[in-house]
Amino acid sequence: VAPAAVDKAVREPARLAVLRDRPYVVLTALNTVLLLRMPLLSLGLPLWITQRTGAPDWVVSALFVLNTGAVMLFQVRTARGITGRASATRAVRCSGWVMLAACAVFALSADVSAGVAVGVLLAGAVLQVVAEMGQSAGAWQLSFDLAPAGRTGEYQGFFGTGVTVARTLGPLVLTSLLVRWGTPGWLLLGGATAAASYAMGPVARRAACRADRRPRRVDDRTGRRDGGEPVAAVPALVEGPTGSGPATPPPAARPCAT
Repeated sequence: VAPAAVDKAVREPARLAVLRDRPYVVLTALNTVLLLRMPLLSLGLPLWITQRTGAPDWVVSALFVLNTGAVMLFQVRTARGITGRASATRAVRCSGWVMLAACAVFALSADVSAGVAVGVLLAGAVLQVVAEMGQSAGAWQLSFDLAPAGRTGEYQGFFGTGVTVARTLGPLVLTSLLVRWGTPGWLLLGGATAAASYAMGPVARRAACRADRRPRRVDDRTGRRDGGEPVAAVPALVEGPTGSGPATPPPAARPCAT
């Protein structure tokens, strides 16, 4: 990437500016809730299968193989249609409802015969991996789009802490919800996931509003700001009855949607 000159009139943001970007912080927190799907596959489901269902233990490995194979085959295809903030928000919202359906299906695997439990668990795993691929692609699109130019590393580092938090708190949360509470715990987990995914939309719009108001660096050689859009020409000054002023009025500021 060619170096770009920074407008000296733009004050350098303070260190750890991401912590002052409240919409982005909320977005990261909501994504952390969605990332509970990670310990769900590695811990929650194995405990559920072995302690609360009649399915054989080898189903745990089968679900891992199913998840891995599906991601290898379909993750890129799933992400191909996510090209901006709007499509990313839709993908995350849809993934939340699919994850809610997966949790409801997993809950049905208790107190049934071994054969029925295996079929129900496989159906739930298919829904779970569909939700996983949509959530992963949509969340990453939002996390990059909403990070200011020049501070992508800082913002991505903060956004990535959601993985650590989810893996750290996941065992406690999932053990309490699934192993102890059973079906109500599954429904509560699915409901929390759906609520968090739906809340990502308005929070992302607010974060986008904040991002659009940030000053952008200008490349002196190309005359373009970060993101590729050309810099508007400065209006020429003309003499009028009341003195010099812009020949045309500046465009009105576009209000941000909240």
